[in-house]
Amino acid sequence: MRRILQLTVLAVVLTTTVGCFVPIYSARPERRVQQLLYTSEDLRSLVDEWERFWFLESPSHMTPIRTHGGIM
Repeated sequence: MRRILQLTVLAVVLTTTVGCFVPIYSARPERRVQQLLYTSEDLRSLVDEWERFWFLESPSHMTPIRTHGGIM
């Protein structure tokens, strides 16, 4: 029973630290910067796409300031 408990604790410790043993980004600094830029651009475009899908970027009609939709 004690052996099973030790193996379980060891398995939990090893599975929670997988990110430390297998890094997600490259070790070369110039390649890592490129990967981080690509990741941040992907996340930024995801937020823009989400707002566009739910029509959050359009002006609200419930604001006290009226906006004109035509060309002035």
